[in-house]
Amino acid sequence: MAETSATSPYQFFPTPEGPPHRKKRELPDGLWMRCNACQATLYCKTVAENLEVCPECGAHFRVPARTRIEQLTDPDSFEELFADIGPDDPLGFKWRGQSYAERLSREQAKTSITEAVLTGVGYIKGRRLALGVMEGEFLMGSMGSVVGEKVTLLVEYATGHGLPLVIVCMSGGARMHEGALSVMQMAKTSAALGRFDQAGGLFISVLADPTTGGTTASFAMLGDVIIAEPGAMVAFAGPRVIANTIRAELPEGFQRAEFLLEHGFIDMIVPRRELRSEIARLIDLCGK
Repeated sequence: MAETSATSPYQFFPTPEGPPHRKKRELPDGLWMRCNACQATLYCKTVAENLEVCPECGAHFRVPARTRIEQLTDPDSFEELFADIGPDDPLGFKWRGQSYAERLSREQAKTSITEAVLTGVGYIKGRRLALGVMEGEFLMGSMGSVVGEKVTLLVEYATGHGLPLVIVCMSGGARMHEGALSVMQMAKTSAALGRFDQAGGLFISVLADPTTGGTTASFAMLGDVIIAEPGAMVAFAGPRVIANTIRAELPEGFQRAEFLLEHGFIDMIVPRRELRSEIARLIDLCGK
């Protein structure tokens, strides 16, 4: 075998018909990613340092709930509440040969959380608040009875302790596996927010991509201030469902944050890097 330098990135192998050829050392997985918006090839570490935003075009990638909490809250300030509440399988639901209970176990193993929302208290730039963050990777962030219960308990905790409330929404809507028990959560969370409003509470709703279905039709759109991230899809039914139902071509950008801002459905669009400062500013502005 031909000799190689100790620092060479290549190994040389003799070939039967000619001089040695060189074989590149394989790169580890997970170093690079492609932006679906601009198709740029991105270094994953650079994207993470940019809060999971494309440094080339500004596209906002989806982030796990725990990562979102780290991005928003002051270091080591978040204290989880209601973590002991877990889901059940009240209907014995089965789909494609798999039970709901089995699916829940798989989702819990994948995300390392028990349900599609994390709730607790923490600080954002020194301002104490109640914080809920939905996990889009857990059954598409769908709202089942436990999600509704944890959101309701968080609202009630904020009411009882006089705290401003922030919920980061990312959801595929109501969870079909629980039937009417899931749909009930729309009314339950909305009623809790009504009592919170009567008590003079401040609710800042942050809409991430995507926020759809029953979540949109309940607590997501009940904020005193509704913020969306750039490019976020915010809808009740998806654009394909609507297009197939009404048999009409939808406007360009329909159901995206920019379209909703133009038509008065949300209050502002805030890039992720500015979200901490904007939430802190709103809390101060409202005297909370």
